[in-house]
Amino acid sequence: MMNQYETVFILTPVLSDQQMKETVEKFKGILSAGGAELINEENWGLKKLAYPIQKKSTGFYQLIEFKAEPALIDKLEVAYRRDERVIRFLTVKMEKYAAQYAEKRRNKFKKED
Repeated sequence: MMNQYETVFILTPVLSDQQMKETVEKFKGILSAGGAELINEENWGLKKLAYPIQKKSTGFYQLIEFKAEPALIDKLEVAYRRDERVIRFLTVKMEKYAAQYAEKRRNKFKKED
């Protein structure tokens, strides 16, 4: 049974643009290797944190929406914890209405582009 998930992670601000892209690709690779179906990916860029984390006040925010087996979430979160470039992460299982809302939001942004 595949569930829809949304994961947001914050990368340390000291990364170069190339290092940031490589890190995002690494996590997308973990999802793909686990049989996940990637739905959407958004780079929210460098944002100020609400409070300092590891003495850093900013971070690169990244969102990935995907469908996957529940067992894959554990593997993904272990990878987040092992990677020193990730300073925070949150993965949420989206219920039906959240998934519909996310799809509307994606379509709205595509029309504006």
